[in-house]
Amino acid sequence: MPTKEFGISQYIASGPAGKLSRPVLCLVRWREMQLGDITQKGYEKKKIKLLAPYIIHTPVEPPRQNDRQSKAAIPNLKCVWFSICADIHTEAVQAALAKHKEEKMALPMPTKRRSTYVQSPIETRTPPDSSSGSEDETSVRRQSSLVPPPPVVNPNQQSPDSWINRTVQGSSTSSSASSTLSHGEAKPQPHRQLFSLASPVAPSENSAPPPDVTAVAPPSRGPRVDLTNNAVVRGMSRGQSRSSMMETADGVPVNSRVSTKIQQLLNTLKRPKRPPLSEFFTDDAEEIVEVPEPDPNTPKPEGRQIIPVKGEPLGVVSNWPPALQAALARWGSTQGKSPALTALDITGKTLYTLTYGKLWSRSVKLAYTLLNKLGTKNEQILKPGDKVALVYPNSDPGMFWVAFYGCLLAEVIPVPIEVPLSRKDAGICQVGFLLGSCGVGLALTSEICLKGLPKTPTGEILQFKGWPRLKWVVTDSKYLTKPSKEWQPHIPTANTDPAYIEYKASKDGTVVGVAVSKVAMLTHCQALTQACNYCEGETLVNVLDFKKDMGLWHGVLTAVMNRIHTISVPYAVMKACPLSWVQRVHIHKARIALVKCRDLHWAMMAHRDQRDTSLASLHMLIVADGANPWSVSSCDAFLNVFQSHGLKPEAVCPCATSPEAMTVAIRRPGVPGTPLPARAILSMGGLSHSVIRVNTEDKNSALTVQDVGHVMPGALMCIVRPDGPPQLCKTDEIGEIIINSRAGGNMYYGLPGLTKNTFEVIPVNANGVPIGEIPFVRSGLLGFVGPGSLIFVVGKIEGLLMVSGRRHNADDLVATALAVEPVKTVYRGRIAVFSVTVFYDERVVIVAEQRPGASEEDSFQWMSRVLQAIDSIHQVGLYCLALVPANTLPKTPLGGIHTSDTKQFFLDGNLHPCNILMCPHTCVTNLPKPRQKQPVGVGPASVMVGNLVAGKRIAQAVGRDLGMIEDQDLYLTEALQWRAQTDADHVLFVLLNAKGVTVSTATCVQLHKRAEKIAAALTEKGSINTGENVVLLYPPGIDLIAAFYGCLYAGCVPVNVRPPHPQNLAATLPTVRMIIDVSKAACILTTQSLMRTMRSKEAAASVNIKTWPTIIDTDDLPRRRPPQIYKPPTAEMIAYLDFSVSTTGMLTGVKISHAAVSAICRSIKLQCELYSSRQIAICLDPYCGLGFVLWCLASVYSGHQSVLIPPFELESCLSLWLSTLTQYRIRDTFCSYSVMELCTKGLGTQTELLKFCFFQARGVNLSCVRSCVVIAEERPRLALSHSFSKLFKDIGLSSRAVSTAFGSRVNLAVCLQGTTGPDPCTVYVDMKSLRHDRVRLVERGAPQSLPLMESGKILPGVRVIIVNPETRGPLGDSHLGEIWVNSPHNASGYYTIYGEESLQANHFNTKLSFGDPQTLWARTGYLGFVKRTELLEANGDRHDALFVVGSLDETLELRGLRYHPIDIEISVSRAHRSIAESAVFTWTNLLVVVSELCGSEQDALDLVPLITNVVLEEHHLIVGVVVIVDPGVIPINSRGEKQRMHLRDSFLADQLDPIYVAYNM
Repeated sequence: MPTKEFGISQYIASGPAGKLSRPVLCLVRWREMQLGDITQKGYEKKKIKLLAPYIIHTPVEPPRQNDRQSKAAIPNLKCVWFSICADIHTEAVQAALAKHKEEKMALPMPTKRRSTYVQSPIETRTPPDSSSGSEDETSVRRQSSLVPPPPVVNPNQQSPDSWINRTVQGSSTSSSASSTLSHGEAKPQPHRQLFSLASPVAPSENSAPPPDVTAVAPPSRGPRVDLTNNAVVRGMSRGQSRSSMMETADGVPVNSRVSTKIQQLLNTLKRPKRPPLSEFFTDDAEEIVEVPEPDPNTPKPEGRQIIPVKGEPLGVVSNWPPALQAALARWGSTQGKSPALTALDITGKTLYTLTYGKLWSRSVKLAYTLLNKLGTKNEQILKPGDKVALVYPNSDPGMFWVAFYGCLLAEVIPVPIEVPLSRKDAGICQVGFLLGSCGVGLALTSEICLKGLPKTPTGEILQFKGWPRLKWVVTDSKYLTKPSKEWQPHIPTANTDPAYIEYKASKDGTVVGVAVSKVAMLTHCQALTQACNYCEGETLVNVLDFKKDMGLWHGVLTAVMNRIHTISVPYAVMKACPLSWVQRVHIHKARIALVKCRDLHWAMMAHRDQRDTSLASLHMLIVADGANPWSVSSCDAFLNVFQSHGLKPEAVCPCATSPEAMTVAIRRPGVPGTPLPARAILSMGGLSHSVIRVNTEDKNSALTVQDVGHVMPGALMCIVRPDGPPQLCKTDEIGEIIINSRAGGNMYYGLPGLTKNTFEVIPVNANGVPIGEIPFVRSGLLGFVGPGSLIFVVGKIEGLLMVSGRRHNADDLVATALAVEPVKTVYRGRIAVFSVTVFYDERVVIVAEQRPGASEEDSFQWMSRVLQAIDSIHQVGLYCLALVPANTLPKTPLGGIHTSDTKQFFLDGNLHPCNILMCPHTCVTNLPKPRQKQPVGVGPASVMVGNLVAGKRIAQAVGRDLGMIEDQDLYLTEALQWRAQTDADHVLFVLLNAKGVTVSTATCVQLHKRAEKIAAALTEKGSINTGENVVLLYPPGIDLIAAFYGCLYAGCVPVNVRPPHPQNLAATLPTVRMIIDVSKAACILTTQSLMRTMRSKEAAASVNIKTWPTIIDTDDLPRRRPPQIYKPPTAEMIAYLDFSVSTTGMLTGVKISHAAVSAICRSIKLQCELYSSRQIAICLDPYCGLGFVLWCLASVYSGHQSVLIPPFELESCLSLWLSTLTQYRIRDTFCSYSVMELCTKGLGTQTELLKFCFFQARGVNLSCVRSCVVIAEERPRLALSHSFSKLFKDIGLSSRAVSTAFGSRVNLAVCLQGTTGPDPCTVYVDMKSLRHDRVRLVERGAPQSLPLMESGKILPGVRVIIVNPETRGPLGDSHLGEIWVNSPHNASGYYTIYGEESLQANHFNTKLSFGDPQTLWARTGYLGFVKRTELLEANGDRHDALFVVGSLDETLELRGLRYHPIDIEISVSRAHRSIAESAVFTWTNLLVVVSELCGSEQDALDLVPLITNVVLEEHHLIVGVVVIVDPGVIPINSRGEKQRMHLRDSFLADQLDPIYVAYNM
């Protein structure tokens, strides 16, 4: 991306004469990005204004009239119907992709670690030519590659495009696993922004070498260290701080690989986003997204109300049987040798032929066995009316026929289902629900099928999840009992009792059973016989599933009624020999063939092998999925190939069916020589609004549909609106087809509510008045009535995707995707399209199986082109496009993709894609308007007066009185000397090791004498002068405490520094060096081992070890006393310096005076009631803040005993802290969130063991603990605190014990829950209000609610007020503002080298602009609020609770709103079980989410859509970049806080070694 330093003249010179150069456009768009979110209209105005001097005006053609406005309604449709045999959709995709070759824009390709791409095992893959189709595949078949590959750019040619691309890419170089492709930019369109793939650009010759990313991240989180960013020290001069947000860590230039890709992503987002049909969705008073106002240009239906279409009368034939069983009995007795069924084996050869006589006799035997031989003589298992499951494979139609008719003769109700192969079968739980709701307890199957069912180790049939317990009955002839001669099955006249139940899988994956009555079954057979003109003795070839739908209706039921010979071609045969059904038609001279579009395609592809086949005998080629809008191309292509083999054009008969309405319409076989039925070319834009508009201009967005014939005989059909009341549609409106007929389903078995909405529909007119009392059945088909009452179907309700108020058909999107070079990248038919609800709208997701040989570049190119094609043709943006390894998507029994299970896998994060592309910036257009902060003309005084008038008090809280500080308490050194004289042997400190054994102790006199020796050493060895700084470099222990007091005795200023980690010197030693340099330390006190480490060769590789100050080893000191113990002349002198690294990477040092030390110790003593006989346990890092105060200072002041537990010892023994509390009967303990998290995760599953050990007198009992205070400088982690309390309540921990403290840099201890006073309270605030800097309290469980726990009780002597950080005026109760604090233990100021008084005054000595202008306050830099509660203090006053929301420096300003990173991170961590930790930051207005993956690397790409979804849903933000890394990569400081800015710099410097980086478009 060119920077702003390039001049306009340079840009103009780089382009060809007379044209606006590409770099100028880039500059324009960069300027527009700086201006923020603007509308399309505003963008065009600013672009024209900026480019006016450079544009050479040429005459242009007048713009074409709006497509939608030019398409009028069609009162007479006859003028638009004409025959067409070309594949219009192929040309449409070709033209759509060609549009985007003129301009090119760089799209960043995802970065992937090579091990992430896991191919499926080679033995499980399906060969490309065998199983590349599916049951649900549409009929769009492309015979050639539609779009040629882009030409390769010669790197030696210096074209303007290549020049600008090199400028954009900078020094980006990468391996093939993470190469960067550049992609084309689309022409601007009214509502779309598209991307087109361009050729890769060679890197510049001067490009720098790529960053080293070969270092492998540690498998687990290493030692937590305080890391700083480029030596940023708060309080230093401006020249020494971070100069720009564009700088990165360790001097790595910003144009590294990762940052270049982010820059490319920004390039794609510069244009204003396409708004929806209205401007933008906005939040209303209830803060929900409103529905947009309708677009005035939206096409609307203009025709008259449709008139119901009536089918031909159902003829009455005298010899029609009274029931279907009667027909079987007739043919079985009179035409016993007539063939009924021929089954084929896997090779396509005849396996057996079942005659009508055998079918009848075996069915009678089965009926007799079911009724008389399954139970005891007095109590049979089955009775007439019971339901039984039929479980037969697709390769054994004969057994199914016998079972089905045997059930009909026994008057039990068959429920055909698929053979369960494993517990992981797609939708198997829902099938179990169907069986349970139908009361099925018996399953019929064959012996071979029974042996193949999955079994337990004991040999029993596996109990499938959700299934009722079934008794399995084998129906092979040898197991059936021949009935006596007098026993005859009862064959009643067809009535309304259920005959069978057909299962149906709905859009959401639920399986329901459609009950078909006996009379409906018989009537349907009669209607099919009349419509298809079936005759006795004909031959029918059936390729469909004979257990349901048309395969059952035609091939099993109607065939028996008309004594038709059915040849069943199983799915396995079709996979091995796709031409087998054509051969069977030729061999048997079949008059009818039942096929799907996939069978036409397969036969067409394999027809070259068979030149002598003849289809002249075919009277009807029934295309079962002919209602699919894209089936026209398959029918035409098949006819084009096989017309020379005798296939008559009029024999092709598409039909429309549904499980509820059964056969809706079927095209009757035509008379030879008559013209073929007409076709319609419709506008897809109109169809998306459910309106029929003829497409006469833009054929790119045209849909060609063929008719499915006329309504079935005896049926009445209407078209109603699919949403809301069943109102009749207009003649030019698309609606749902509803049918009234005796030949249809009766109900969803056991579901009366759904039944009423589907099977008992009464259409109403425009006024809402019912048109009659006849109930109709919803078919689930979308269509309209054409000329001559022909029925046209354009889609299904189940495949309908409702996006931004427009309807899109899933089959249409599949066809468009498959038209983009599918052979190279994905399998035909193995593609699923569905929508997921994200942020108040449906988002389109496409998932496809990738071929094993496809490279990542090919896959990314294909995905990019699919985006272009769908955006151009369908005018809808894709939300996600994912490619998975071959044979990993859940399949239907006949090989199609199980869409609902695929959707569930996607939502659950179990899809495991190998390539994924998210496009939320393109398709999410309903975000609320960005907040624009308006200058408020109301001053702080007016705000204060307004609060008073409204009855709101000023938001402030005050701790109890600190009392008078006596003279001997002013200095901590005097307190230690006094205790050494008065109580010499009192043990102040006890240090434990990992085994819980006391390592060392320190009495008052021991500590005093050791401090004297250190003071003497400082004076003699170090030649230290009074007031000089001395660095203390010690591990947690008593040596640190002694060194601190030794410094005070010598009159030095101690600076406590965390020692470097011996195994990680490169990362930790520079921080130590920085603090030593910043503090200008004159000497270093440390141990022998650390001194050797600091002077080692390893240390020399990181810092200059020759310039260390004087290092004094305090392990072996001579017994000497200082000449005198130093006493400061005034209490305002500095006692010590407190250095800490903040979460933003700032190194901050503050000055703590002697007066502040005494005040904070006294405050803690009063709050916690500490005195000499008390014992506390401390498991904290003792290097800064309140942790240092508790570890080193408080015991000397109060005289209590402190049991010290170094936190790193817990890594060796997790239960050390808890067992110490039990062993010493500790009542009060202090810890950090890191310690609490370690115990929660490590011991959470061992509470039973801990409790058992307690009963054995050697375990853990926490009933003694009165208070467990978490020391932190952040918002309380409520979830972690609750988890800790809940986990360990079984071993005695009180639910009231856990609380939190709060401190900051300016005041180390603001709040700390004491032993008295009310328990910490919790409130729930609205997150949306927080983003607007407001506090709105809501009830628990409210949507978008955030629980906040009180940060502890205000310490004695502390006064807190909530202030507007901009106006510096006080705020009212329950208002969000910055927390200011006034206290005697406030820090004196920042420790600086050059002493910036302005910064000191701003943070430490600031005053309110109104109200109390005299008091000096310190600004904590944290946002929070004060709320007066109903709880009472010890003195009877109402309790004022302080709630900390977050650090002001950490907040993210996005879309004009203020976000706290922890809120987004909590949402992200909930998104998937494999997310261990996460962190967020921003870079150039992009939100970047980094997540640690604790599971398999296969899960890495699953996290991308889940993270994007949850952030969009809960925070209304679009994630720009998702980075998946190994555990332990996110840096965490000693307090357990994430160092997000250090992570940000590491990411931009390409130092994370990510598993996967996704750039959301």
